[in-house]
Amino acid sequence: MNQARPKARISRALGIPLTRKDTKYFERRPYPPGVHGRSRRKTSDYQVRLLEKQRLRFQYNISEKQMRRTFEEAHRSPAKTGDLFVSLLERRLDAVVFRAGLARTIYQARQAVAHGHITVDGAKVDRPSYRVKPGQVVQVRESSRQKPPFQIAAAGAHVDGPTAPYLSTDLAELTTTLLRAPERREVPVICDEQLVVEFYSR
Repeated sequence: MNQARPKARISRALGIPLTRKDTKYFERRPYPPGVHGRSRRKTSDYQVRLLEKQRLRFQYNISEKQMRRTFEEAHRSPAKTGDLFVSLLERRLDAVVFRAGLARTIYQARQAVAHGHITVDGAKVDRPSYRVKPGQVVQVRESSRQKPPFQIAAAGAHVDGPTAPYLSTDLAELTTTLLRAPERREVPVICDEQLVVEFYSR
C-alpha cells in the first residue's frame, strides 16, 4: 500500500515510529505535524478509537478494505476477537518475512513478496496478503539470494534480538517456518486491539 505522505509525518500523526529510521525524527518532534500539532485539543472517544485502528493498520501497511475483511473474519470466530485479529494480521506473508528478519521494514517485506522473491513450501507467492499456515516454510528464492538486500538480511542486520517465538528462522539460509499461530502477547505491535474492536463494532 503506497503512501503519499512521508513515513516520518505519518509516524508523528499516529504517535508511534513506524520504522527504525523514523525513530530519530519522532523523538525530535514527538507531536503531530502541522501548525496545530502542539495544540492540546480534547479528543473524542471516536478519535481515540480511530487513532488506534490507524496505528494497527499502518504497522501492517495494509488498506482499510483488508483491515475490515480480516476483522470480520476474526469477529465470526468464537475466539477473543482482538487477539485473533492481530494473530491473523501477523500471519500475512509480508509480516512473516519482516518478523523473521528477511527484510528491514514491513515496506521492504511487501516489496520482496510482490516482486516474486519469496516462496512458500517451494512455490513462488507474490501476494503480500497470503496467510501462512503453521508448518509452512517461507524462504527467499534461490535466484534472489545473491541480491544485496538479502545478503544484508543473511548477515543478521535486520534483527535486534531473538526472532519471534512462533517462527523458526535460519537467516544464513534465508528461511523461516511458522511453528504455530502467534499469540497476542508475542506480537510486537503497539496497539490496544480492544479499542480497534470497539471502532469496528460501533
